[in-house]
Amino acid sequence: MSDVMHRALDLLRQLPTVGEKTATRLLHYILSAPPEYGRALGRTLAEVVDKVRPCPVCGNLSELEPCELCRDERRDRSLLCVVEKVADLIAIEASGAYRGLYHVLGGVLSPLDGRGPEQLRIRQLLERLPGEFVEVILATGAGVEGEATALYLKQKIEPLGLRVSRIASGVPVGGELEYVDRSTINRALNGRRSMD
Repeated sequence: MSDVMHRALDLLRQLPTVGEKTATRLLHYILSAPPEYGRALGRTLAEVVDKVRPCPVCGNLSELEPCELCRDERRDRSLLCVVEKVADLIAIEASGAYRGLYHVLGGVLSPLDGRGPEQLRIRQLLERLPGEFVEVILATGAGVEGEATALYLKQKIEPLGLRVSRIASGVPVGGELEYVDRSTINRALNGRRSMD
């Protein structure tokens, strides 16, 4: 295998969830496609790196400042959904169930990894809150760090007089109880609601 192919494989393997086999498949696909595909992919990736930046308001990735979501006057400006990362924002947006604004933290509190409030976009969040917002929805993960981050944020936000809510967690739709971990079952039972 040539030196340039080795370098390409090394770069592909650095992508999340891409191991040796997947990197090899991706490289072989690119090389078996018409040459213009590989060139267009390279040009587009370079353009993305040059043009896309975090939105200075919410932290979403965009070419615009502020981003498309922050600019959209049709969104409910009384709601703010706080997420860990842009991928979470994209997942919520894809559901079509939420029409408010967002704030991307850039991770969760993790003292063992050296991530405290100063390493996240918490100061920017607190600076945004006085104003139109009525409710802040904490949509961090259900793991220990996500829960700790949500609790920390709740303690910072509630004194501002805003309603603080947490996304529900529990048994996934179509999930079999026998395969669900204890913590998830516990959350599902504690978060139960009436069947009206």
